[in-house]
Amino acid sequence: MSSKITLYTDVQLIENMKLYAKKHNTSISKMVTQFFESILKKEEKTMPSSKTSQLRGILKGAGEEAYQAYLEKKYL
Repeated sequence: MSSKITLYTDVQLIENMKLYAKKHNTSISKMVTQFFESILKKEEKTMPSSKTSQLRGILKGAGEEAYQAYLEKKYL
């Protein structure tokens, strides 16, 4: 379902975006939609999963040296 929104911005920017849209055979509405979707998709990728959230902080104090020692013990 589509809905209408009103955006206020610089007149020259609007004119430039109209030219850009025409040149790329699209519309300003499609470009704005794609922009918003890309922001939301990027945010989803950066948000930790529930499993990651559960594990956050579990290794406090375990630095790179401790991890290196663990790997040496395990594999050597």
